[in-house]
Amino acid sequence: MRSARILLLAAIVGILAAVATIYRQQRLAQQADVPEKPAPLPPGVEGRASDWHWTKTDRGRPVVDIRARDFQQTNDGSKVELRDVRLRLYHQDGGVYDYVESAHAVFSPEQQQLSSDGEVKITLGIPAQDQTRREFVSIVTSGVAFDSATGRASTARPAEFTFEHGTGKSVGAAYDPTTRELVMEADVHLRLARPGTRPMRLEAGHLVYRETESKVFLTQGATLFRGTSVIRAGEAVVTLAEGVVRQVEAVNARGEDRYPQRQVEYAADRLAVQFGPEGVAQSARGEQNASLASRTPQAVTLLRSERVDLEFTAQQDEAVLTRAVGFGRSVLESKPLPAPGKPAPPVRTLRSEVIEIKMRPGGQELDTLATHSPGELTFLPQQPGERRRDLQGERVSLQYGPRNALETFRAVSVATVTAPARQGLPPVKTSSKHLEARFHPETGQMQTLEQWDDFRYQEGDRQATAAKGVLDQTEERLILEQNARVWDRASATAADVIRLHQPSGDFEAEGRVTSSRRPDEKGGPSPGMLGGGPEPIQATASWMRATGGGRQIFYRGGVKLWQGPNWLKAESVEIDREARRLAASGQVETYLVDAVQEGRSRPPATLVRAGHLVYTDDDRVAFYSGGVLLQRASLRVRSLELRAQLAAPDAESRLERAIAERKVEIVQTEFGRTRTGTAEHAEYEVTSERILLRGGEPSFRDSITGVTRGRELTYFAADDRLLVNGEPARPASSRLRRK
Repeated sequence: MRSARILLLAAIVGILAAVATIYRQQRLAQQADVPEKPAPLPPGVEGRASDWHWTKTDRGRPVVDIRARDFQQTNDGSKVELRDVRLRLYHQDGGVYDYVESAHAVFSPEQQQLSSDGEVKITLGIPAQDQTRREFVSIVTSGVAFDSATGRASTARPAEFTFEHGTGKSVGAAYDPTTRELVMEADVHLRLARPGTRPMRLEAGHLVYRETESKVFLTQGATLFRGTSVIRAGEAVVTLAEGVVRQVEAVNARGEDRYPQRQVEYAADRLAVQFGPEGVAQSARGEQNASLASRTPQAVTLLRSERVDLEFTAQQDEAVLTRAVGFGRSVLESKPLPAPGKPAPPVRTLRSEVIEIKMRPGGQELDTLATHSPGELTFLPQQPGERRRDLQGERVSLQYGPRNALETFRAVSVATVTAPARQGLPPVKTSSKHLEARFHPETGQMQTLEQWDDFRYQEGDRQATAAKGVLDQTEERLILEQNARVWDRASATAADVIRLHQPSGDFEAEGRVTSSRRPDEKGGPSPGMLGGGPEPIQATASWMRATGGGRQIFYRGGVKLWQGPNWLKAESVEIDREARRLAASGQVETYLVDAVQEGRSRPPATLVRAGHLVYTDDDRVAFYSGGVLLQRASLRVRSLELRAQLAAPDAESRLERAIAERKVEIVQTEFGRTRTGTAEHAEYEVTSERILLRGGEPSFRDSITGVTRGRELTYFAADDRLLVNGEPARPASSRLRRK
């Protein structure tokens, strides 16, 4: 029994020992499971936590979601310090948020504002559901303040931006997710570029980006750079599409493109530029005080208008100007620059309501200038001695060749005014339905000016008309074609073609020539020869030339001159008004009518035919040669030469005296009776009707009474008397009586 008790006690002791052991083990295990006693909180800190999370919703829509790795709140609960902050600012629809990352931030629960003094990265416009990786707009800055009530973030410090196709920086920035508006406060620099395209840089004093509109507003001075192109403006609005600039609208803007051989500048109070998908300018419009300037080594061209439209084509990722149109009081000035060793061509100024410019391929040289409304074109000389030329037309166009050399200009319903060659002379005025001028390709000087359809010309009192007028500038000769006519106060000439030398006034007329000239008040060969009087002196011929201001006149080919009833015919006629001389050759005929006498219905006339004629007005002698025939009433005189002494203009008879030389034959036929005188020399006096025969055995044959010979024979037709050797002949052989 005692042993049993001992065994029982031993078992109890063992059990107690085991329980004690188990208790100690459990106690140790429990002690091991008890958390460590937290460290004491810093002064002023009410609580701390890890993996902090704060959110705000509005009617179930998320507004703000803030997460941080560490949380620490002040005793008064006014501030919460956060580390490794992740902030989501949701847009109004809740489907997109802006993501903010910061190593350290301070959150004010009462004001619901979060601020970070250190570096902050903001990523804009992240979809809440679709997290497909793509390039988002992000901002890296410091000193950022967030308003959780509105979601607005702002900083006054430098900020850097990353766009889908670009980067940027500014001093001071603010972003409002509600309006999706990004503001860059100062010193803004942006760089936009899609892969494979040339970047565009934007600079401004202030920028606002409205994401919903895809527009960038640049103020306080804006500059846009792309390659060699620059646009500077007081303000500008940039429209984006898929990260590429598609439109620029600028105020008080100036743009320029600089190339090795060309510089293009444009400006306007308001400028709008359209860009293609690759960011290359396609078109531009400038309004109010708009201008376009192009500078090349050959010329400077400036267009000023109320509005200018520009068109560009893309060549090797560059915008090349192909067309420009000015609307409203447009003025285009093209100033050619002189080539080495050559004179500068005239400056060309074109004015019209609408002016169009087209460029040659490559955009470096002009192709055409044209007006689409009535225009004015001025050629202003750059060299002394050249003349200014002004032109007005319903339509005006200029065609250019290589190196900006003017080739032609054309106009419709045109009028021109050319300044005189020297002071005191009248200007030259022309008009026509059509006009075309051609220029020398090297010098740029005008070579020909052609006008057609009702061409008219005026220089002082000298005027001309024709179906067509061609000015040869090198020779200063005006060629009038088809129904040509030239006239002044003293004369007029018409022909198929007239060639007029402008400086001298000399001209040639060819083909069905007709001319008319008023009598010279001081006298001259024509009045003396043809009879004078108030009637103009008329002429027809195949060809005519007038020189010395009409002082020398030449006619050829079936020439006929007449004044009143008096006329002259010949194959050629030369009139020297200065020397008061007339010469005619080839089948010469003159017809001179006596003055009207009382009692006579038809005054006598004198007709002379000869091979040549020379008339001098000083002695009023007409010398005929080359076989002469003079006919007057019943009298005919044949000789190899004849001198006709013309009477004074107020005399009754136009012919005063005729002296025939060599192989003279005088025939008078009257009342069926013929009297014939022959000699080497004969004289005929009209007033006394005296005929003197002398030299070469003179003879006088009467068809009734026979022949009379003598050393000298004198016949008086008035009383039918014949004198032989100065004494009366015997009655049987010398007295001639009329039957």
